[in-house]
Amino acid sequence: MRITVDIEDSKIRALQKWTKQRKKSPAVAQALGEYLEQREREDFLAQIKAGKSDYHSTNDEIEALAHEQP
Repeated sequence: MRITVDIEDSKIRALQKWTKQRKKSPAVAQALGEYLEQREREDFLAQIKAGKSDYHSTNDEIEALAHEQP
């Protein structure tokens, strides 16, 4: 899908640096994908901690996952 958004130049340059993408669109797409994956992990861990999942793990294991860097 193609959309138009206004993003500050400095933020795009930083995004390109962090993602190591030379072009803007791939940098934004990669960052968006990584953001969504992180939110899904956080949501999954929150469900586990709240007891709303049948995932069986100890609190120590869950905490270790929460602090793990992708």
